[in-house]
Amino acid sequence: MMRRRMLISVIIFVVFTLFFGGWAMTYPSYSDPKNMKYVLWKAGLYNVSLDQATTAMVGDRHRDEVVVGKTKAQLRDKFGSLLSPADASPYLRECFKNSSWKDRDVLFIGQSSWMVVFDGDKATNLVLVKGC
Repeated sequence: MMRRRMLISVIIFVVFTLFFGGWAMTYPSYSDPKNMKYVLWKAGLYNVSLDQATTAMVGDRHRDEVVVGKTKAQLRDKFGSLLSPADASPYLRECFKNSSWKDRDVLFIGQSSWMVVFDGDKATNLVLVKGC
């Protein structure tokens, strides 16, 4: 009986190790939205840097789920730094001034090109600002 439990424990450990090891080796780049650390960060189970998170969001088809519907406080907890257009880089500030969102309440996620549009305290849109 003890031997059987030990065998089952070893099998579970090997399967677990192969699964997660294979996942980590298959998607090693922190900019890949399938990277294990990014997936765990989205689920709130792991911390990654703001740069890593915002870089991986570019290729993430489900990135809106991380932002849309969240409050400013929830987004600050998730990302840390949210900047007003006045505090963003000159490039982002100019893009914002010349955009259709110029009269909306927006915050930028850190120094990234991600702009979050709010309606009241809830995020309604996530915009990658580029090429303006």
